[in-house]
Amino acid sequence: MGIGAVIGVSISAETENAGEALARAVRLIASNPAAAERELRAILGARPGELNATLYLARALRAQRRPHNAANALDALIAEHPRFAPAHYERALALSELGEKENAAVALFAALDLDPKLPNGWLVLAENLFERGDRAGAEIAYKRHVAVSADAPHIRDSVKALHDGDAARAEQILRAYLNRMPTDVAALAVMGEALGRLGENEKAVVLLRLCLERVPSFVAARYNHAIILNQLQRSAEAIAEIESLLREKPDDRDYRTLYAGALATAGDIAKAVGVFEGLITDFPDSAKHWSDYGQALRGAGRQAEAVEAFRRSAALDPDSGAAYWGIANLKTVSLGSDDVASLRAALARPDLDDDDRAKFCFALGKALEDQGSFADSFAAYAEGNALRYAALPHDAEADRRYMRSLQAFFTPAQFAQRAGMGAPAPDPIFVVGLPRSGTTLIEQILDCHSAVEGVSELLELGAIARRLDLDASVYKLPPYPGMLARLDNDALRVLGEDYLTRARRHRKTAKPFFVDKMPGNFEHIGLIHLILPNAKIIDARRHPLACCLSNFKQHYARGQVWTYDLKALGRSYSDHAELMAHYDRVLPGRIHRVFHEKMVENPEREVRALLEFCGLPFEPACLNFHENTRQVRTVSSEQVRRPIFSDGVDQWRNFEPWLGPLKEALGPIWNTYPDVPQRDAT
Repeated sequence: MGIGAVIGVSISAETENAGEALARAVRLIASNPAAAERELRAILGARPGELNATLYLARALRAQRRPHNAANALDALIAEHPRFAPAHYERALALSELGEKENAAVALFAALDLDPKLPNGWLVLAENLFERGDRAGAEIAYKRHVAVSADAPHIRDSVKALHDGDAARAEQILRAYLNRMPTDVAALAVMGEALGRLGENEKAVVLLRLCLERVPSFVAARYNHAIILNQLQRSAEAIAEIESLLREKPDDRDYRTLYAGALATAGDIAKAVGVFEGLITDFPDSAKHWSDYGQALRGAGRQAEAVEAFRRSAALDPDSGAAYWGIANLKTVSLGSDDVASLRAALARPDLDDDDRAKFCFALGKALEDQGSFADSFAAYAEGNALRYAALPHDAEADRRYMRSLQAFFTPAQFAQRAGMGAPAPDPIFVVGLPRSGTTLIEQILDCHSAVEGVSELLELGAIARRLDLDASVYKLPPYPGMLARLDNDALRVLGEDYLTRARRHRKTAKPFFVDKMPGNFEHIGLIHLILPNAKIIDARRHPLACCLSNFKQHYARGQVWTYDLKALGRSYSDHAELMAHYDRVLPGRIHRVFHEKMVENPEREVRALLEFCGLPFEPACLNFHENTRQVRTVSSEQVRRPIFSDGVDQWRNFEPWLGPLKEALGPIWNTYPDVPQRDAT
């Protein structure tokens, strides 16, 4: 970027040829500053004292690491033109390079006094004050910089991209700019939001923290920081951020809404319900607040009140599918004929957006299933799934290649070479499997034991794996998991301890063991064994058709793209079973498998076997898991508050006539369950 773009000086000349010569010289400053200097001196020889030529000459001299010469040229220019703000700005840059920070600040104040909107002037001043330890002065300057940056092209264009839903474009614009100006707090704040929308939450937190370190009072950045911390399940940190915002604006609606959500994520469901009650009192006509309130009541186990809240939401906004899906998602509540009529009426509206239409379809599928209209029910589910699958990207072949790469890397030889490495702590009990396979039930049973705390679905192991993959890219190593071959005992131990530190943020008791029930961690079993060799691993398994159909009937808030297509579901189930069979071969006895049907058939036998595998004595409370009052945030929340029931085991048979694509994708596994046929590895 030429200095003209930075300081807002237009290139001017009395003749077209002079203008072209000056423009050519400016372009040369970045690539060949010595040549730029020669051309600029030629212009000044012909037109002594030319304002812009002298300014750019100083820039060319700085580019050659001759700030002293640049400062001399600018002193002469300022003597002739004392109110030329860009000259004071450029002089400040030269003085800064000479190490004269205080004099540079004086020059910057002079420039900004003449032109308070001087591009990057406030940023350079803020950095000057920050480096000299004047945090209060720096914060004021940073905030002025943010205020005048709204019209800067990189901010304007990136904000527009975010508004248009193109976070990738916003990230691209800002990445190029931040490579040149890495401490521009305005750009850092917008970049943090863009990365958050792209799911790059860990990176977003780093940038937003850098921003807030410089500008603690940057409210928009702190709010986005809180949002992303909550998405990362770092609830205590998110709550602290929101509480600091609420101290300044206690009645702010957005802050209160986020606060309630963060409290629920943290497990403080009673307080979350209280905050939502305040919101519906202050904003009784908000359908979203009533729907959110219903979700909180559901988490608290107050089912009847949750249904009432969802119905209030639906009455306030008949076009929103969230409320009806909230009722349907309670699983143990039936929808009646009046609900079916309302759902069909909603779906008849041509202007309904696809997201709400999908939610209405899933709710209608549940309502018709409750009535025994299985053909119509399946058609509704299928329509909802088709809408979701079309809206979300999914590369089934990439998923399969990744699963095969895990099998290729995690061999007996790899594990033998690293036997005894990693962090020795026995604390974690990992419950893995596919969604809707019984993982929540297993966690609920274990949480009833006096020595075990359930901490629900943690994102930490996946975050560690993503960081390893990023490190592999940076250091030119094979991608994850291949880069694990380069790690020694110390590195593996540090990773294990890092996981334990991350998990500790989610624990509320001093019990010796905790359950991390993240179904997708089955992908990371090899990593678990390497970094936490004494952790327990439990695999939940359910009949392929029952498990896959249960997923097909589920509208997930995020992720799980493969559940919206029967063929993708079948491939994912069989890939999971194949991977687990691989681990059974290479790590014999390392994984305990719980078959849902066997748990239903004989709970005491299966619970005793589960506890024995975990090295825990049998406690009768584990059989009364439905009496556990802990908050459950997964889609099985209502089901695990009931005793084990068998009526759901064969529900898939009601839909069997329409499951042909699923059976085909599953292959022989669907009718050989619980055995896993070995697939040709080609």
